[in-house]
Amino acid sequence: MEWLICAFAGILSGIIGGMGMGGGGVLIIYLNIFTDTPQTTAQGINLLFFLPTALFAVVYYSRKKLIEWKIAIPLSLTGIAGTLIGSYLCGKFDDTLLTKIFALLLLFMGIRGLFSKKT
Repeated sequence: MEWLICAFAGILSGIIGGMGMGGGGVLIIYLNIFTDTPQTTAQGINLLFFLPTALFAVVYYSRKKLIEWKIAIPLSLTGIAGTLIGSYLCGKFDDTLLTKIFALLLLFMGIRGLFSKKT
């Protein structure tokens, strides 16, 4: 049964990630709750999981002409800078604090999505 939950989490993470909605949310939640994986380890696994799923999604979205490269490239470059800062900061925080920050972010996104009037 454990492998079934793992497979479901992987497939759901891939689907949500492929849609550009952050499959890592599902994967990190699975790792924290069902495997007692520390937050920083779960984040590292999520990043490794993200690489192939992002590659396939970028190829698909690019072929469908759904990427505005003039927007995507500057965001990607500044995102790399943010990644360096975030990776450094991640090593400075306790796993418990990171878990709480992640939970608050998910809660904020959920409430915002629930009450958003945009479709």
